[in-house]
Amino acid sequence: MEERKQEDSLRNRILAASGAKKAHLVLKGGQVLNVFTRELEMADVAITDGCIIGIGSYEGEEERDISGMIVCPGFIDGHIHLESSMVSPAEFERAVLPHGTTAVITDPHEIANVAGTEGIDYILDAAEGLDLDVYVMLPSCVPAADLEESGAVLEAEALRPYYSNKRVLGLAEMMNSFGTVRADEKIARKLSEAMTERKIIDGHAPGITEKELNAYVTAGVASDHECSAFEEGLEKLRRGQWIMIREGTAARNLEALMPLCKDPYASRCMFVTDDKHPGDLKRVGHIDGIIRKAVRLGADPVTALLMGSYYPAQYFGLKGKGAVAPGYKADLVVLSDLNSLEVKQVYKGGKLVAEDGKALRPHESRTKAYDRVFHSFHMDAVTEEDFRLECPGSHLRVICLTPGELLTRLEVQPCSRQKGYPPGVNPEAGLVKLAVLERHKHTGHKGVGFLKGYGLKQGAVATSVAHDSHNLIVAGTSDRDMAVAAEAVRQAGGGIAVAEEGRLLGLLPLPIGGLMTGETVETVDEKLEELKALARKLGVGEDIDPFMTLSFVSLPVIPAVRLNTCGLVDTASQKIMNVSFDAEQAESESKVQK
Repeated sequence: MEERKQEDSLRNRILAASGAKKAHLVLKGGQVLNVFTRELEMADVAITDGCIIGIGSYEGEEERDISGMIVCPGFIDGHIHLESSMVSPAEFERAVLPHGTTAVITDPHEIANVAGTEGIDYILDAAEGLDLDVYVMLPSCVPAADLEESGAVLEAEALRPYYSNKRVLGLAEMMNSFGTVRADEKIARKLSEAMTERKIIDGHAPGITEKELNAYVTAGVASDHECSAFEEGLEKLRRGQWIMIREGTAARNLEALMPLCKDPYASRCMFVTDDKHPGDLKRVGHIDGIIRKAVRLGADPVTALLMGSYYPAQYFGLKGKGAVAPGYKADLVVLSDLNSLEVKQVYKGGKLVAEDGKALRPHESRTKAYDRVFHSFHMDAVTEEDFRLECPGSHLRVICLTPGELLTRLEVQPCSRQKGYPPGVNPEAGLVKLAVLERHKHTGHKGVGFLKGYGLKQGAVATSVAHDSHNLIVAGTSDRDMAVAAEAVRQAGGGIAVAEEGRLLGLLPLPIGGLMTGETVETVDEKLEELKALARKLGVGEDIDPFMTLSFVSLPVIPAVRLNTCGLVDTASQKIMNVSFDAEQAESESKVQK
C-alpha cells in the first residue's frame, strides 16, 4: 500500500512538472535563488505533494503572489544544543520557524549528561511530528572528560542502537580532543563505530594544531565549531575539515572568521549557533540573524544565504534539502530582498508554517514522563558551610574570563583579606568566589575557587545550567548569598537564581533536567530579562550574559582553566591544581606566566 502511494505521488509530480496537470501550489512573480549557479531567476516555484516540481511558468490549484520577493532554501542550523533555548522542542520550533529555520542538527549532550539515554530519548520523542526537522548527533562525550561528574556515562555500547534511527546523522562534537589524539581506547571505539555506520563525526577542538590536528582529522573528525581566529580556521580547512562559524549567545566568532565567508573558503563553511538563549532568538533571530550580520560585515548576500542553507545540507548529506530546484523538498523561505533579508514567509513541505514573524501551526509540548529527565536533583540542602575556603596559602589561582569568548586564562593573585568578605573575595578588584556542587548522585562533592572578570560587586548568581555535566554552579561575594541562590535552584529542581543580603531576588525554574521548562518562549524571555537586570544591578556588565557566561566556567575541555566538582582543572594537562598556595610558588608561577 505504501509503495503504491509513493508511486502515485511520483506520477502526480512528474505530470505537474511537465505541465500536464496543475501543481498543488505555485509561488508566482518572485525571484528564485539558484544555489548551483549563484544567480537570481525570475520564475514561479511550483509545488506538489510537498516537493518542488518546477521552476518556470506554472499554474496551480492555489497561487500566491510574491512579486518583488526572493525564494531561497530553508535555513539549517548545523550545530545547536536545543537545551540552550531553555524551552521544549515544540516551543523552540515556534521561536525559529518565523526566522526561516526549517531544520536543525542538535547535539543533546546537555540533557544526556543529566539523564543518559533517557535524555536522548526525550529529545527524539519531544521533536517527533514537528514541522521543524530536528536531526540528532549522538553525544560523544558523556561526561565531557575524565575529570567530570555527570549524571550518566555513555560508552559506545549505549550509543550503538541509535544509529538505526533515520533522524540520527552521526556522532556529535568530539570534545575530548586530548583523548582522541592519544588514541584513547574508549574514544576510538566510538569513532570506529560511527565510521563503520558511515556516519558523520563532528569536532570540538579549540587551538588544536599541527600534528595533533592531523591526528584529530585522521580519527575521522570532519568539522569544527570552536575556531576563534581566521588562521585557526584556515589550518583546519587545509586539513579537510568543514568550519562551522559560530555566532551564539555566549560565543560569537563571526567577526573574527569573516575572511572565511568568501571564495575559496565559504563552500566548506556554514553558520551555526551552538547555544542560543530565547531572548536572542526573539530579538536577534536565528540563522537569519547571522546571515544579516555577515552581510553587514561585508559578505556577499548570496554567499551568506548558501552558508545558512545549501552548504550545511551538503555536509550532513541531507538529500533533497538546501536548494530551490525540481525534486527538492519544498522547505522554503520568502525574503523581502537581498538588502534587509527580512523573512516574510516560511514553507515546510509546501505548507505555509510562518508568516510575518509568527508561526501559524504551533505544536503542543508533549513527551513521555522520563523520570531521570524530570527528577534530576539528588543532593542535600545547600548551606553556607558548602562554600567555606580558608585559603591556607598566601596566593590564589584565579579563573580569568576572556571578553566575548569561552576561553579563560589562569591568573595568580594575592589572597585578599577584605573586611566583610570571605578570604580571597575582593569585588573592587573583580574577584568573586566560585563554587560547583555535585547534584546528580548525592556525592556531596564540590569545587570552590575564584573568578575574575565576571563583574559581580555584591550578592550571588546560581544556575543548574553548567556545561557539560550541569552540576550546580554559583558565583558570589558572600557565602550566605551563594547558599540562598543555590538552595533556591535545588528546591526548584533546577533553574537560575539571583540573591542579595540573604534573600532571594529572583528565580527561573527549569524542571526539565535542570535545563529547560515547558513555559513559552515569551515567558522564559521575560523572566530571564528580569534576572539579567537583577544581575546587572549587582555589578555584572552589559557586555556579559550573566548566565550563559557562568554556565561555561565549569567545562574542562575549553582552555585554559575551569572549576568543577573535582576542583580547579588545568585543561591542557587535565590535572587538578590547588586553588591556594604559598608565596615562593607564586613567584615561580608568575615568572612562567610572563
